[in-house]
Amino acid sequence: MGKTIELHTTDGQRLSAYLAEPAGKPKGGIVVMQEIFGVNAHIRSVADKYAQAGYTAIAPAVFDPIEKGVELGYDQAGMQKGLELVGALGFDRAVASVDAAAKAIASAGKVGVVGYCWGGSVTYLSATRLGLPAVSYYGGRNAQLIGEKARAALLFHYGLKDAHISEADREAVRRANPEAEFYVYDADHGFNCDARASFDAPSAKLALERSLAFFAKHLG
Repeated sequence: MGKTIELHTTDGQRLSAYLAEPAGKPKGGIVVMQEIFGVNAHIRSVADKYAQAGYTAIAPAVFDPIEKGVELGYDQAGMQKGLELVGALGFDRAVASVDAAAKAIASAGKVGVVGYCWGGSVTYLSATRLGLPAVSYYGGRNAQLIGEKARAALLFHYGLKDAHISEADREAVRRANPEAEFYVYDADHGFNCDARASFDAPSAKLALERSLAFFAKHLG
């Protein structure tokens, strides 16, 4: 369904992006922010699902300025490599990539962002710095970002069994964003990803339904 395009950011980065377009007139645009594992088959499938739901979806390959074509597995080696890459990239360049991706699909209408894990925290920053409606799935670094005030609607998805994100951190994010939609599922970290052992189909299905309702409301 999708194709690869090139993006240019305002801070001088060049990167590729996976673009998935709907069959008919788009309902809006959605930037899909990757986990630490790159724009792999799972992230492309997420973009495809949003395109099937009627949105123009784009997944920027934010690691391209450091290393092109990154697609990592969900094993220890992949995790270690991914953590090294996000450490080298930083949040500012990631947010610039979201901005470029959002501008690339602006013709679709209003644009929102959805992101997972590390990308869930970049998504949070998309609401605070870019003013884009944002859906953050189990953003592991969200609690570090609560000093920034959101300028757009937010929805948070968390897993109750997530050992990477403490209840205290979840509640800190909730208190900092009292107007946001906030859901906790009886699931582990990465519950949306069917390539992980932690995949939880019922939670993933419900979270997607809520995300689509959120985007219908805020991008409609």
